[in-house]
Parts: sequence; structure tokens; C-alpha cells
Amino acid sequence: MGFAWSNMFVHPDDDPRTDGGFIGERDTLIGYLRDQRLTLELKCADLTAEQMAARTVEPSKMSLLGLVRHMAGVEQGWFRIHLAGFEVPRHYREDGNRDGDFDGAVADEAVVKEAFERWRSEVAFAEDYVESLDDLGYVGAGDLALREVLVHMIEEYARHNGHADFLRERIDGRIGQ
Repeated sequence: MGFAWSNMFVHPDDDPRTDGGFIGERDTLIGYLRDQRLTLELKCADLTAEQMAARTVEPSKMSLLGLVRHMAGVEQGWFRIHLAGFEVPRHYREDGNRDGDFDGAVADEAVVKEAFERWRSEVAFAEDYVESLDDLGYVGAGDLALREVLVHMIEEYARHNGHADFLRERIDGRIGQ
């Protein structure tokens, strides 16, 4: 009996992520971060606004939509603010609520669309910023090592992609990857 792919996200032949094989530290860090970002996107694919906003279990406020909003803020914080040194208002904290990313994750198509647009914009900024740097050493407003930020971001996505696994499985039974 072969392995059934019916409840997985994509067949291995169609998976946009790599299977490692990167050469050098820089390409490894950038490649693994890219794959983690793609994983979050896969976990959210083909869902309605209601499904995206579905909470886990009380008292948790966690939802897939909240995770997308949260990661938009994390991308902004590390790359745009800490490394690039921009002084901009934090995403989803306009009213001072540090949980605004999850609190504002409501079942509304416009909210879902805005969250993905903001997240993709921050990812694009981060990718352009990292591409502009020659090495992985100390850069940015806080004398942070780019290497350290990239490793942290891989960890941050990996942790939240684990949450996304459980959220997605609860919504429609799709698992893994």
C-alpha cells in the first residue's frame, strides 16, 4: 500500500519549497527562511475568511489569519525597523494593543486580503534588504548580525508553522508538510 497524498497540501512533485541542498551559509539561511515562508502560505491556501479566522480553543486567540498578521509584524520589526532603521508605526499595534494582530483577525475577506498584502509586502522588503547586503555580519540600527536575525526568523516561522499545522488540521483535516 502506497502513501496517500489526499490529505496533504501538495504532491511532492508540485511542492514549491526546496529540499535543502543549499551551498554556503548565506544561501542556506535565505533558502530555509524562504521555505518557512512558503509553508505558512501553504497552510493558509484555499480557505475562507471564516476558516482563516477560526480560533483554536479557548482561551487562545490564535488563528491562521492571526498568524499571518503576526508574521507581517515580525518581518516588519526585524527587517524594516531593527535592521534597516526605519521609524514606522508597528503593524496591528496602532491602538497600543500588542495583541492587535490576533485580536483583529476577524472573518472578513477584506481583513484577510489586507493581511496577506501586508505580509507579502514585508517579505518583499526583507528579501530586497537582505539581497542588498554583502555579508551576514553586523548591520542595522541595533548592531544586529544579519545571520542572527535570519536564524531567529527561521525559528519564528518554524514554531508558528507548527501552530498552523494544528489549526489547519482542525479546520479541514489537512496535515503535514
